[in-house]
Amino acid sequence: MTVFGSSGKARTFDFYPGDVGYVPRAMGHYFECVGDQPVQMLELFRSDHFEDFSANQWLGLTPHSVVAATLNLDAATIATMRKDKPLLMPGQI
Repeated sequence: MTVFGSSGKARTFDFYPGDVGYVPRAMGHYFECVGDQPVQMLELFRSDHFEDFSANQWLGLTPHSVVAATLNLDAATIATMRKDKPLLMPGQI
């Protein structure tokens, strides 16, 4: 899991079965399974309101020239950014 905030602050953590992580309020985060087994995860929020924001989708919908000029990315990298946002990734139950 990577947790990120303003001014380029970010930390990445590796979790193992049974581990618990914490994301401070108003900080972004994302999860990536880097192992070869499926991951099950539970997210709890201390709020009655949930908001989901996809940086990948936001950048994918932004004009490519703006993303390239702002982030110094090549066209091939920008082309991989999704314009949709799947809430759940497919898998077997």
